[in-house]
Amino acid sequence: MYAKPTRRGALFGAVGLAALARAGGALAWAPEPTVRPRDTRFLDRGWRFHAGDIPMPEVKGHGWSYANAKAGNAWGAASVNFDDSEWPDVRLPHDFVVSQPFDPEANLSQGYRRRGVAWYRRTLRFDPQERGRHLELEFGAAATHATVWFNGTVVDRNFSGYNGFSVDLTSFARYGDLTNSLVVRVDAEPMEGWWYEGGGLYRHVRLTSRDPLHIATDGLYADPRREADGRWHVPVEVTLANIAEHETPCEVTVELRASDGAVIARGKASAQVAALGEARVRLDLDVAEPRLWSVASPSLYDTTAVVLKRGVECDRVSQSIGFRSIRFDAAEGFFLNDVPMKIHGACVHQDHAGVGVAVPDALWAFRIRRLKSMGCNAIRISHHAPATALLDACDRLGMLVLNENRVFNPSRDYIEQLEWLVRRDRNRPCVFLWSVFNEEPMQGTEQGYEMVRRMVAVVKQLDDSRPVTAAMNDGVFTPINVSQAVDVMGFNYQQDKYDQFHAAHPEIPLISTEDTSAFQTRGAWATDRAAHVMAEDDSEAADWGATHRKAWRMIAERPFVAGAFVWTGFDYRGEPTPFDWPSASSFFGAMDLCGFAKGAYYLHRAQWVQDEPVLHILPHWTWPGREGEAIKVMAFSNAHEVELRLDGHVLERQRVDPYEMNTWFVPYKPGRLEAVAYRDGEIVVRTAVETTGAPVRVRLTPDRPRMNGDGVDVQPVTVEVLDARGRPVPVADTEIRFSITGGDILGVGNGDPNSHEPETGDRRRLFNGLAQVIVRAGEPGNAALRLRAEATGLEPAVLAVPLDRAAPPPSVPVAQPVMVIGGWRMSPVRDTAPDFDWIPSDSDQNSWQWLQPGDGLPPATTSGYVLYRVRFTPWRSIQTDGGMLDLAQSSGDVEVWLDGEVVAREAAGRPLKVMLPPREGERDLVLRIRVTPDVSTGLTGVVVARPRDSGG
Repeated sequence: MYAKPTRRGALFGAVGLAALARAGGALAWAPEPTVRPRDTRFLDRGWRFHAGDIPMPEVKGHGWSYANAKAGNAWGAASVNFDDSEWPDVRLPHDFVVSQPFDPEANLSQGYRRRGVAWYRRTLRFDPQERGRHLELEFGAAATHATVWFNGTVVDRNFSGYNGFSVDLTSFARYGDLTNSLVVRVDAEPMEGWWYEGGGLYRHVRLTSRDPLHIATDGLYADPRREADGRWHVPVEVTLANIAEHETPCEVTVELRASDGAVIARGKASAQVAALGEARVRLDLDVAEPRLWSVASPSLYDTTAVVLKRGVECDRVSQSIGFRSIRFDAAEGFFLNDVPMKIHGACVHQDHAGVGVAVPDALWAFRIRRLKSMGCNAIRISHHAPATALLDACDRLGMLVLNENRVFNPSRDYIEQLEWLVRRDRNRPCVFLWSVFNEEPMQGTEQGYEMVRRMVAVVKQLDDSRPVTAAMNDGVFTPINVSQAVDVMGFNYQQDKYDQFHAAHPEIPLISTEDTSAFQTRGAWATDRAAHVMAEDDSEAADWGATHRKAWRMIAERPFVAGAFVWTGFDYRGEPTPFDWPSASSFFGAMDLCGFAKGAYYLHRAQWVQDEPVLHILPHWTWPGREGEAIKVMAFSNAHEVELRLDGHVLERQRVDPYEMNTWFVPYKPGRLEAVAYRDGEIVVRTAVETTGAPVRVRLTPDRPRMNGDGVDVQPVTVEVLDARGRPVPVADTEIRFSITGGDILGVGNGDPNSHEPETGDRRRLFNGLAQVIVRAGEPGNAALRLRAEATGLEPAVLAVPLDRAAPPPSVPVAQPVMVIGGWRMSPVRDTAPDFDWIPSDSDQNSWQWLQPGDGLPPATTSGYVLYRVRFTPWRSIQTDGGMLDLAQSSGDVEVWLDGEVVAREAAGRPLKVMLPPREGERDLVLRIRVTPDVSTGLTGVVVARPRDSGG
């Protein structure tokens, strides 16, 4: 798709791209744009994608070497006019690794999937009214190393697969008919973790257009504080930026609004912002008796900063905040709003069944709801910057967040990543603790101590309201170690050292930042290591960890341990400990990769949920061929007693052990096994499992009954098969086939850590009775999403989910790529018509001018003739089928020479179209134009090569 240019082609076809980048660009004499607020739009659609690397051509020759050193002259797939017409379209967020096949030779830690390199290309078109405004791209993240080109110039390189990054496009942008080329090369081969990391542009990309005077990215800081006398106030800092050519005065107003829209505080300040400079405005808002944010009642307020220029609003930024106090006590643990709270936490990675790490926003909310239903009040982001949609869900739903830095390194590049994380997330009420690392070998050394001391200082400079921890799995008793540099000691495992550390350092608060590491396979009730199956009865744990019951007991019985972060809330791809191939995902989760509950989920729900009666029994009661055999039965309850009944006959009532729960051994016979929970002698809840028959039909159950019909909303749908009495069959492994209208299927999964089925497509086999389909609502205009599921020999299911009318989120329109021919050179003026084959020497970078038609050249000083010449490679479709050259009006009479022959002549001032016959490879295009004194020389606009069937 990329024809390597000759040395001559490089000379005539490359350096002029710098001129192309100037064409239509921001001009010094351009008037200041009309004052209007910012406009932020998603840039998730319209991307073209290529899996695999595309090597850059080798640079040879003086002309090509000269061109290679100039702005705007990217080669290969990064070039402005690279032919990507055969690349498939993709929509962000996009994880290209999740669709790769499983490979036993690939890295087990990455889930036995190859990662590699991929390219993304996107065309942008800016309205001329955007000229002079500040244009910025925001990448949510790119896994892992990303290089970004804009109009042929490298504009950013990012070396974190988790941190977001912003790119200022203003000085590179072109407007009107000139399109803009955005290219991203993502190299996912470098690893930052030892778990599945995916690859590609797996979070949102946004484009923001702002006034020249605006609030900088992450430039609104509003973190409520409570004084010793109980008074609440909100210190506000607004960072202003100005790209105008002159110092600009402005006024900044800040309002704090309650959920009903009422303004409860307001402030105002003035500022002068230097040209190409920044300024900070600080205000303090007093707030009387705000509603407090908590995990049970997450009250949010809206802080809005408005910038006024000459009395007219030019920018506005809003941020949700919450009023809450946090405190760690070395003897009594954690306090939220002065109320003691044991942390019921879970560590979480960021991949989900069917979608990999490209998790849609609504799916983040689903995962947080699942964790809250288990009784979690906190999550630890393991071990990297989270998606903003995840934090939005935690703020809104009430989930505390331990926000963790990825790379333990205080050198400049990595300190900038840490600063970005803190600056972005320091307004969040959900964030209650920063962590600077996870399990670093240098944690017990002087070097580790000094490294952490510097990183903590960076955090404190940006946010002095939250404590800092580090997740240590060793070195806590060396003479100099990291625990001496943090506010809260973070224990990973080492549970036998809680008491020893507390006795030695009674002044240091302590929390378990990671514990447990127990193994379970959802739906399995007996361990079979040969088959890579682990019982979900909490009987299997890693050598360094403990069962869920043992780990929680050691924390719950020690008030000085602030709480737990169970490893992990969900299964995740990669790290299939204690197994390897064919296991491709972990066994650690309290829930599987789909979010279906395992035994650990029900155990922790019984231990952690106190505001409602909880009761669940395991296993299912369908064991054909095991009649008379004693089956282990467990009940998980927060009641005082649990009674077990079989077919209505009482077997035994037991006192509930809040740590170990309850166990019976029941000879199996088909029937109904029921558990009844008592509190103070009264029945508070009951549940039962029954022996099921053969499956007869499919059932689909959505997570939510309705969806927004905005083309964006997503939800998981649970897939089961039912017997003749409508009971789910827990042992079914039926293959289910899906079809959909009014939406899309994003992915499928079933939670089986040993499965190698594709995660994209239209079918999935049930695993122990369950599978999941991730569906996305169709574009506006669809009344309902209809998902059909069928299986051989079973009655199909049809799920109709009403789609509520909802406007799609603002998005950048998809602009079709246009091949604008760049890299032109113009000869000196000759008195007589020069030959068409007049060519500058390879070393001549001066007598022939580099230009782009339409640049607005100065008038000629003499009459005569000039040559415009370029060598270009048409897009593949034009090479195969032919096309058309659209030439703008010429300042003088023009003759067109194509591939060695004159193909057209036209008078001055008249547009010209020239047929471009099919032909492989490069083409020579020369224009001989008559010039007249005092008249601008050349063409009035760009030259475009169009495919034959493109119109225009």
